[in-house]
Amino acid sequence: MKARRAPRVERDQVADAPGDFQEEIRAYLNTITLERGLSRNTEAAYRDDLVQAAIFLKKQGAANWKKVTAKHLTAWLHALSDRFTGSTQARRLTAMRMLCRHLVRENIRPDNPTELLAGPKLRRKLPQTLSTGDMQKLLTAPTGLDAYSVRDRAMLELVYSSGLRASEICGLSLQQVDLEHGFVRVFGKGSKERVVPLGAKARDAVQVYLVSARPRFVKPRTGSELFITERGQAMSRKTLWAMVKSAAARAGLTQGVKPHLLRHSFATHLLGGGADLRAIQEMLGHASIGTTQIYTAVESSRLLEQHAKHHPRNRTAVPARGDEPGMSGRA
Repeated sequence: MKARRAPRVERDQVADAPGDFQEEIRAYLNTITLERGLSRNTEAAYRDDLVQAAIFLKKQGAANWKKVTAKHLTAWLHALSDRFTGSTQARRLTAMRMLCRHLVRENIRPDNPTELLAGPKLRRKLPQTLSTGDMQKLLTAPTGLDAYSVRDRAMLELVYSSGLRASEICGLSLQQVDLEHGFVRVFGKGSKERVVPLGAKARDAVQVYLVSARPRFVKPRTGSELFITERGQAMSRKTLWAMVKSAAARAGLTQGVKPHLLRHSFATHLLGGGADLRAIQEMLGHASIGTTQIYTAVESSRLLEQHAKHHPRNRTAVPARGDEPGMSGRA
C-alpha cells in the first residue's frame, strides 16, 4: 500500500528576517490583513519587502526596529536605486512607511524615521486601451454556437460592460448576478462590496450562456461559480487570460490584449461618452478618486493625438485644388 504523504506545511518566511525584527513584521502583517482584507499575494509582497529591508538594516548596524534611523533608511533607499526600477523602489518604500506608522501607533517607537525620506520620482504610465472599433472586433471574435464560444462571448461582454478585475470575474457566483435588474454585486479588494450595472448586450449574452452553455459544463461537484470550465470547476485567471489572448488573435488585434485592458477600455470609453468621474470610480471600486483620474489623462492624450493627426495646422496636408501657391482663387 502506497504511503500517504504528510500535508505540506508552508515555511514561515518571516523567519528569514533577523530575529529581533520578526515579531513586529508578523504583528504588522496580521493587523493590515485583518483591517484591509489583503489578498495572499499582496500580503506576501509586503512581507518579502520588509524581510529584505530588515536584513539590510541589520547589516547597517540597526539592532531592531526601535534602533532604525533615517540614516539607515537613506542607505537602504540608495541600495534599492542601484538594483530596482522606480516603481519597485516606491512600492518597497510604501511598505516601510506603513510599517513605521504602525510602530508609532503601537508605541513601539516614538517617531517615524520615514517622514523625511524622498521616494523616486515616477512618471505615471498611462494605461493602454482599445478603440471602440477594436473592442467590437474582440467581442465578436468567438463566433461559434458551441458551449465554449457562448461562454467566452458572455465573459468578454461582462468584463467590458462592468470593468471587473480578472479575479472578480473568476470569483463571481450565480447569486451575485441579477439579470432581471441588470447589475452584479462584487466583492473587490479589501472585501469591499460594490454594485455595478450591466448593459443589455452583456445581460443577453450571460442569459444565453446560463441556458445553453453552462449546463453542459456542470459536473456533480460543481459549485455556484458563474463561469466554469469543461471540468465543472471555477474559471481560473490563467484560463481567462488565455481565452482573451485567443479571442484577440482571432480578431486580428496585434496589440497585446489582457483582461485588464478591457477594464481600462471600459473606464476610458465611459469617460469619453460623458460619464461622471465619481460614478466611474464607484464602478471600478477605486478607494481614491486620484486613481480614477488617470483615465482623464488617457482621454486628453487621445484628443491631442486626434488633433495632431487631423487639424490642418498640425499636419502636412496635400493642398486642395485651387490652393496651390499662386492660385488664390480670386478673379
